[in-house]
Amino acid sequence: MSATNPANAETPAVPTGTQPVEVAVLAGGCFWGVEDILRDVPGVIDTAVGYTGGWLENPKYDDTHHSKSGHAEAVRITFDPSVLSYEDLLERWFFRLHDPTTLNRQGNDIGTQYRSAIFPQTEEQRAIAERVIARVDQSGKWKRPITTSIEPAGTWYDAEDYHQDYLRKNPGGYTCHYMRD
Repeated sequence: MSATNPANAETPAVPTGTQPVEVAVLAGGCFWGVEDILRDVPGVIDTAVGYTGGWLENPKYDDTHHSKSGHAEAVRITFDPSVLSYEDLLERWFFRLHDPTTLNRQGNDIGTQYRSAIFPQTEEQRAIAERVIARVDQSGKWKRPITTSIEPAGTWYDAEDYHQDYLRKNPGGYTCHYMRD
């Protein structure tokens, strides 16, 4: 498993050839369904599922359950900010593909590893996340308050290979994620 830990927790847009890219790290319940929706969003270049936000080094899937590691199941999204803004990624996609009002739960999945969380990679992302959460919370779309947390960017641990692109490898597999109006 690889681990990425930006020394200063600031990951600005980085040019790859001529294409600038930005990275977002989001947790919205089981990472299979979140990845399955986000990978096809225009502007998304790559997705990976993994673990972040906890204290245990080099966690495995079983370590994330029963609060044994503090990690959330998360998706790391590499995207082209000239096609998809971070703000749109959050407001038009992230806050529609899961229920951000259920604390530590999505569908049948219960536990802190299934929390709704944003792990900003820059101070600009943090400010955008705060604004979007406030707008979504005040929109009246949800009958309960938003519980999505904003947590420090920490070490990223890739999930095991069988979790990567899981729903492509296992069509019809379990997911509780879908786009809400």
